[in-house]
Amino acid sequence: MKNSLNTLSASVDFEVPFHDVDSMQIVWHGNYIKYFEYARTRFLQMLQYDYFDMKESGYGWPIVDVGVKYIKPLKYGQKAKVVVYLEEYENRLKFKYEVIDLVSGVLLTRGHTTQLAIDMSTGDTLFVSPQILINKIENLL
Repeated sequence: MKNSLNTLSASVDFEVPFHDVDSMQIVWHGNYIKYFEYARTRFLQMLQYDYFDMKESGYGWPIVDVGVKYIKPLKYGQKAKVVVYLEEYENRLKFKYEVIDLVSGVLLTRGHTTQLAIDMSTGDTLFVSPQILINKIENLL
């Protein structure tokens, strides 16, 4: 059975470290972006198109948009997982994220990121994804 775009995902389990929390032992809001990065990197490794591979192929992929919906706070020592789903890839890389408590299964946070390809030799933004990325994703579909 072939995959569909909405089934392409990856996840990473983690435990909230002390250095990620504030004085109330709640994760500082900016650290969620780091948790998204953990899962996105795992997804790109699954594609065999991690950041070193991107650079080697001549493309950079800066984040151009990010959004986070905080539903329930993460706390020091809490075990959770972040799941990343690929939403778009033909013209940009758009991912959605869910942070879920590992013990209860409760959804804690939702988010999204968007990345555009940059031609590293010219610095030009590309509005169509490079064929190398399209081929890697379509090989999984």
